[in-house]
Amino acid sequence: MPSLISPAERDFILKGIECNIRADGRQRPDFREVILETGVVSQTSGSARVRIAGGTDILVSVKAEIGPVQVDPETGDGADKGQIICSVECAPSASQQFEGRGADDLNNELTQMMTRILSNTSATSSSASSAAGINLSKLCIIPGQQCWILYVDALVLDYGGNLMDAIFMGTRAAIFDTRIPKTEVQDLGDGQFEFEVLDDAEDTDIVDGREDMPICITLNKIGARHIVDASPLEELCTEAKLVVAVNRSGELCGLQKGQDGGIEPSLLLEMIQFGKTIGQSLIKQLDAMIKAEADSDLGKRQRGEPIHKLGFFAQ
Repeated sequence: MPSLISPAERDFILKGIECNIRADGRQRPDFREVILETGVVSQTSGSARVRIAGGTDILVSVKAEIGPVQVDPETGDGADKGQIICSVECAPSASQQFEGRGADDLNNELTQMMTRILSNTSATSSSASSAAGINLSKLCIIPGQQCWILYVDALVLDYGGNLMDAIFMGTRAAIFDTRIPKTEVQDLGDGQFEFEVLDDAEDTDIVDGREDMPICITLNKIGARHIVDASPLEELCTEAKLVVAVNRSGELCGLQKGQDGGIEPSLLLEMIQFGKTIGQSLIKQLDAMIKAEADSDLGKRQRGEPIHKLGFFAQ
């Protein structure tokens, strides 16, 4: 298979990053402009669209549906918890790399990463949240029987690099946009329960623990340096990749290394710390956008209009 980047292009990118001048004019720690919309898909519990200047375009939808709880037959764990089921699909039209079965491995990798981070909750039934954010216990309707299942589906509409970060930004925004109908449970005695889902569109619950949901920062090691928000050409020059999942408190929620190249221990620690720092900054900017019109969302939601469409540069 022929290389997708020429030796001259690779050398140009490497030397530029070494001098802290990237091909598009950014410095190593700079993100491209991010455009965010929420409330963009009707017939969902929540949705968001994230676009990164230069190409990447992600649509995330969340559907809350009632289903049976999943109980671990060995430990009994899960009897009082809801579920999060994630799915990522790269549209074949997004990139030549996604044609045919070319996207299958990437879809699986991204889906597994989302599931591992969003379902990694250490919260007990009395805990409000955990390092991984969403409190699954609050999604339980009848312990051992029924719960809310959040289906989080991300569709990659266009590819311009840095998919993982864009997917998690979109997921955070979509979860903030999500409203779950309230339920009333009646105890019939003898261990029998029944519940009713309230129809009032204005009387809904938010997703508990959403503020502590992590996002991901992908750091690409190119030469002896590392960058964030890599472009497609920069990704082709990447020797090793480190995905750092961090929440608003700076807690590390997950790590994943990619590519075949190695990362020296001292550089690894530097990359983790940098990812945590820039992740906290990015979450603050995202949340400021999401909450800016929180008091006026309802009217737009009822009319089916996007709640907001704002842009920012992550520092």
